[in-house]
This record gives sequence, structure tokens and C-alpha cells, in this order.
Amino acid sequence: MKKYKNLIFYTSVITFFSALIYIIAKLGKNNLETKQNVYGLASQNSGWESFLVQLAGDVAEPMAILLLQIVVILLAVRLFGWICQKIGQPTVVGEILAGVILGPSLLGYYFPGVSAFLFPEYSLETIEFLSQIGLILFMFIVGLELNLKTLKNKANEALIISHTSIVVAFALGMVVAYQLFGTFTYEETPFLPFALFMGIAMSIAAFPVMARIVHEREMNKTPLGAMIITCAAIDDITAWCLLAAVIAIVKAGSVASALYTILLAVAYVLIMFKVVRPFLKRVVEMQSSSRIISKSAIGIFFFVLFLSSYATEVIGIHALVGAFLAGVIMPPSHNFRNLFTEKIEDISLVLLLPLFFVYTGLRTQIGLLNDPAMWIICGGIVIVAIVGKLVSSAFASRFVGYNWKDSLIIGSLMNTRGLIQLVVLNIGLDLGILTPEVFVMMVVVALTTTFMTSPALSLIEKIFSKRETGKEQVEESKYKILVSFDNAYIGLKLLLIANSLIRKKQNHSELSMLHLSEGNLLYQYGIEEEEEELFKPVDEEAKKLGQSYTPIFKVVGDVSTGVAKIANKGEYDFLLIGHRGSVFSDNVFGRVLGFSNKLLHIPNYLLSKLGNHKSWQPILAAPIDEGTRTIVSKSDMPVGIFIDKGLKNIRNIFVPILSEDDIFVSEFMQRLAENSYVRITLWDAIGLADSSMDFIKAVRAIKAINPYLFQLWNNNIPVDGDILKGQDLILIGLNSWRVLESKNPKLMKDAPSTLVLTD
Repeated sequence: MKKYKNLIFYTSVITFFSALIYIIAKLGKNNLETKQNVYGLASQNSGWESFLVQLAGDVAEPMAILLLQIVVILLAVRLFGWICQKIGQPTVVGEILAGVILGPSLLGYYFPGVSAFLFPEYSLETIEFLSQIGLILFMFIVGLELNLKTLKNKANEALIISHTSIVVAFALGMVVAYQLFGTFTYEETPFLPFALFMGIAMSIAAFPVMARIVHEREMNKTPLGAMIITCAAIDDITAWCLLAAVIAIVKAGSVASALYTILLAVAYVLIMFKVVRPFLKRVVEMQSSSRIISKSAIGIFFFVLFLSSYATEVIGIHALVGAFLAGVIMPPSHNFRNLFTEKIEDISLVLLLPLFFVYTGLRTQIGLLNDPAMWIICGGIVIVAIVGKLVSSAFASRFVGYNWKDSLIIGSLMNTRGLIQLVVLNIGLDLGILTPEVFVMMVVVALTTTFMTSPALSLIEKIFSKRETGKEQVEESKYKILVSFDNAYIGLKLLLIANSLIRKKQNHSELSMLHLSEGNLLYQYGIEEEEEELFKPVDEEAKKLGQSYTPIFKVVGDVSTGVAKIANKGEYDFLLIGHRGSVFSDNVFGRVLGFSNKLLHIPNYLLSKLGNHKSWQPILAAPIDEGTRTIVSKSDMPVGIFIDKGLKNIRNIFVPILSEDDIFVSEFMQRLAENSYVRITLWDAIGLADSSMDFIKAVRAIKAINPYLFQLWNNNIPVDGDILKGQDLILIGLNSWRVLESKNPKLMKDAPSTLVLTD
């Protein structure tokens, strides 16, 4: 009855008030309207024509144009960024190219009508302002990324390398300015501002791009990588200080009057470090949680960011300098910096910064270089730029003690200019110091030096690897184990298992302990502290066991894919990982192993249509969640998945064989017998000793090592929970686990810690 009551009420209300609306509209039209045509052109055109006129007007509205521009820009930068990534280039190269292509150099030249519709003259000012906001946020993030502790640790050598590259490149930039002045400058432009801007543009390096390349090439945790990051940071700070001074000179009109601007800037810097920085540190300390930033605190940080940018803009040294310094003075807590960076980097890097690339592209007219002579001049500037940064950095690195390979690597990375040079060039163009022709030439320099970095590094590696290979002696191949752990607790358990496999043969083995932290590939402030905290208990346990290992700590976007990639690239023989917990729970197998039994019932004939069905077994039946399933499916070596139930030591190991496909487990039994004094109980539950010669050979090999610590049980011996409780670890193949779970799920409940192996 209630259902009909509600229906009657709803129908009555809608009917009554709809009728009332109609009556009011009718009365108003008949009694209140004048006789004139209130709908203008509506009476002169048909409904379809009126709709088309309205649609054309709406499409040309400024807001509609802006939204369309954002859509096109985002598609273009993502596409070209993806293409460059596939060919081994930083995505920023593709993003810069996308901006040039959308500008008058290509789209405007070949499709002027489309370009005029997409980027009408009146819309450029809006794009400029939005791109400037994106740049302010970007420079703030760059400042956040700078670790002042790193500068202190390696400041001596890095200072020599960085400042050598700056002063040489700056001097060469002024030489270029001397040659270009008059022919490629405005008549009213003084020589000094032009020469200073050319010096800055030639000497600056792209710290964010360099940091990304260093990380992608896995150099960030090496001494060389740390030196490169330090050099880049010093280069960045020095170049921005010089830029602030140059802008002050340009705006003031003379060096004497610029001194007042510089003194005001120095006072501003002192206030930021001595007053604002302690205040912000106190704000962070008052936060109730290290994992959450309150909205009030976020408001304070943004207030400081934009007030700092405003102050430097008013002083006369550009808003971007203020944004950069605001990032530098932010509290040193790496948790805070990571959290705050996550809140602004997406909107800055993904949405607003592409607008800057396109705005730069709209100002870049490659067609201005319209004769061979101008291209020759452009090529000459590129060569001078390479000599100024790459060659000078390499020689300085060699002077402080690096070998030629490392020196050339440092030089190649210091030669990367990327986005930062574009920022400087746009400032010079806005101030009227650079002409469009010089602007185009310097954009070509930025693209060329950034594009050549990755190929140059690969070429250096190739040349020197051949020389090193010729000198190296052939070494005996070692058994390599990679242990991937999520936390220190499980890392200690996995270290114990790995040690038991190689304890007596460490000279012929290699153990690597890997921790991947999910996060941003670029912004990793304070990562050293996190690494030290994580590996400290592992170091202590390794010393007790007498086990040497190589620590590997990385920040990646996808942990599961990263583990498999590192394991495959390192050509490890065995990958050991921890069970991450269940995501399914429809049976005991699912509750314990995190896998749904439903997938096991997929017919083999269907899997065979997709390829060798055995290759799908690790994916479909592994005791893993989605992330670990990715590791198993993408790894090229056997994987051990450890399920911890309180493992303390490894003295008694139980090995059930319930599938012929799991005879490979004997290789691990043999390795355990050779390296550790463990008692191994092999349960031949399917009678392989009577039918498989391979199994018999494996048993004989294990017995030969230590017959007193090995026993073979046949399928007549009943195995129950009491027997398993006397074991420290179960070593079992994946297929045997499936069979055991389906036949005796209660037994699995009583199982101790387990290592499930995939072939």
C-alpha cells in the first residue's frame, strides 16, 4: 500500500505544478509581452538554422576555445611524450616537440585555418597566464626536490665541476652574443643585457630532466649518480642567482641602480631563511599526523609560495625565482615534501606545464631560419653550447679524479638543458632582449642538447664496456638470488631462507636485497633516510649470519612490474618474495594464498588456445594477490613465494611431491643440503620412486650429500597436522600445493611457514 501511496503523491505533485507552470507561461505571453519580436532573428530563420547559428557562436566562445585548447594540448604532449619514451628519450623532449608542432612552425604553416581556429590571437594571453601559474608550481617543486644535505656532503668536487661548466659556457655565450649583436638584435637593445642573457641561456642545466635520466638509468644510488645530482643542484642554484642578478640589471637599466635591487633581493632571501623557514618548520611539527597535511597548513604553504613569487616579481627578479626559493626553504621532513608534492605535481606537470610548452611553441617560428646561412649559425651555436657544458664538465670531472668514462657521463648530463632553458628564453623574449630569430635558435639548442643526452650515454657505455670486457678475466658463473621485501620484518625471514641456500658457497653466489618503494620517479627528497631505516635491521641480521649482500633501494611507479624488470635485467637465477596477503576467500586456498579456486577450473583446452597452458599456471594458481601475480608472470626465473607463520629458524624441512611437474623442487633440496645442516623429509605421495628415473637420480644426489639428514617417505605413510607441526618450513611446488589443498584443506591449515616454488 505504501508503494501506491508514494506513487499517487509523486504523480499529483508533478501534474499540478507542471500545469501551474504552463498556465503562468501562457498568461505571461498573452498579457505581458509587447507586440515586438522578442526573439529577434528567430522568426526569420528556421529552427535548424537558428540552432546552427547558436552552435557556431557557442563553439567560438572564449571558454569553449580554452577547453578545446587544453584537450588538444594534453593529447599532443601525451602522444609525443609516449613516442619519445619508446625511443629512449625523456618525455620532456616529446612535450617540447608537441609545443613546436602546434605552433606556427608546422600546424600554423601547413594548416593556417585550423591554427587560427584553435589558437586565435585573443586566446594567447589566457594561455600565457595559465602557463605562468604552471611554471610557478613547477619551480616550487624543483625547489622542494633540492636536498641541501646532499650539497654539503659532496659540495667540494661538485662545486668545481658545476662552476667550471657555468663560467666556461657563460663566457662562450657572451662570445656568441658578440657575434650576433646588431644583426640579430633590436636597435634599442644594449649589448650587456643581451650578452648576459645569452650567457645564462648557454650555461644553465635542466636539473629535473637530469634527475629523471639518472634514476631511469639506475645511477641514483651510485656515487657517480649522487655526484651528478649534486652538480645539477649547484648548477641550478647558481644559474637562478645569476638570472636574478641579470634581470635586475636589465630592468634597472644600469649596474649601479641594479645594486639596490640586488640588496633588496638579499634582504628577501635572509627573511625567507631566517624568519619564514623556522615558521614553516613549526607548522609541520604541529601537524597531528606525518601522513596527512591539514587544509590550514596547505593554505599557509600556498600563501608563502605565491607571496614569495609576488615579492620577487615586485623586487624585479621575476616571480619564478621566488617560487624556486619557496620550495627550497620548505621544512626538511621528507614525508611532508612527498605529501605536498603529490598534491600539486599532477595539476602542474600534467595540466598546466603543457600549456607552457605550447605557448613556447606558438612563439617559435622555425620558418624564421629561412636560409642556409642562418641554419649554419644555428648549428654553430649548438656546437658552442655542447663545448661549453659537455666538454668543460668532462675536463673538470677528470681533473678532480674521475676516470674518462665517468667524466664523459657527467659532461653529457650537465649538457642537458631541456625545460629550464626554455623558461630563461621566454623571460628574455618577454623583456625584449631576445629577438624571435635568436629565440628560435636557442630553442633548437635546448631540443638538441636534451635529445642527444640518452644516445650519448648509451654510446659512452658501449665504447667503454668493450674496453673493460677486453681487460676482464673470465669468471666462474655465480648463483644469483634476488630477494624482494616490502618491510624489514619479512626481509629478515627472506634473508634467512636465502642464506640457507648459499651459506657454504658464498664465494660462488650473489645475494641482492631489493626494496621498491612506490612513488614518483623524480621527486625523492629524503630517500636516503628511508633507505637507512629500512636496511638497518637487515644489515644487523646479515652480520650475525655472516652473509654478504648488495642492497638495492629504488622508487618506482609500479612495484610489481619493477621487481620483475630488475630480476630479468640482472639475470638472477632465483627470485624470492614475500606473500602479500589474500584478496580472495572463497576457500582455504583462497584464504591462505590469496587466490580464487574458480580460476583453477578453466579448461586446459581453452588455455591451450592461448598458448602453452603450463606457462599460464603460475598466473592462474600462484598464492598471490594481483601485484605478486604480475611478478610471477613477468619473471624469467623460478620464483619462491614465502608465506610466513612465525618462522624462526630452518632445521627441519618437509617437501611433499604430489605432481610430476614439481620434480624441479629437487634442485632446491640439493642446494639446501649442500649449504645448510637441515633435515629434509621428502614425501613421495604419488610413487615417483617407482616410475620416474629423473626423480630417482635427484633423490640419490641428495642422499649422497648427507644421508643422515635425509629421509624419503612413500605414499603409504600418513601425513597429518601433528607431523607438520614438527617442521620449520614446507618446501613445495605450485602444482603440488594445488593438489594438496584440494585433497586435504585441513592439512594446509596446520601447515607451518611455507615456500611455494614456481618453475
